[in-house]
Amino acid sequence: MSYVCDIGTGQTIYLENQGMQTVVTTVSHTPGQQQQATNQFQTGSWTQPPEMYKTAQGVIIKLRTEWGDRFMQIQGGTIHATAGHPSFQNAQQLNVQPTQSTPSQEMPEMQPMQPMQPMQPMQMGNMQMNPMEMRMGNMEMRMGNDAPQSQRKFCPQCGVGVKASDRFCSSCGHKLTS
Repeated sequence: MSYVCDIGTGQTIYLENQGMQTVVTTVSHTPGQQQQATNQFQTGSWTQPPEMYKTAQGVIIKLRTEWGDRFMQIQGGTIHATAGHPSFQNAQQLNVQPTQSTPSQEMPEMQPMQPMQPMQPMQMGNMQMNPMEMRMGNMEMRMGNDAPQSQRKFCPQCGVGVKASDRFCSSCGHKLTS
């Protein structure tokens, strides 16, 4: 039989005794993200349901097994077996419930992510930047496939974009050379 305990802070712990092994699965769920980690420990067969306690150092799992009491500690995302009897000073016993489901069945379903909105232009004084173009005053620079490299030209006098076929700048009247 499996057991589950919600330890708060978006973490749920699943415990299962498989022969001489105890399988501990931690499931962390935050909006838009779910993580799961499983560890196995050689503990012997359980003789009683597991107990869990919240302490200042993390969460302690207490297992009564055919080999005696066994303890594991969860600190953040790390689970490790502890040697000896840990301190239960100021510990709060957590509610451990039997469950028939596996962690993957209990995890809330991920909602599909919405596509990102296009980046909005940034404006600083008279300078405006889009993801692939920049304008400052009457000068403009573009990157991408919107204009072939051979056709991208600028007036050497004022910086305004001009066509390859232009003979004079439409902004300042400067004579353009080919």
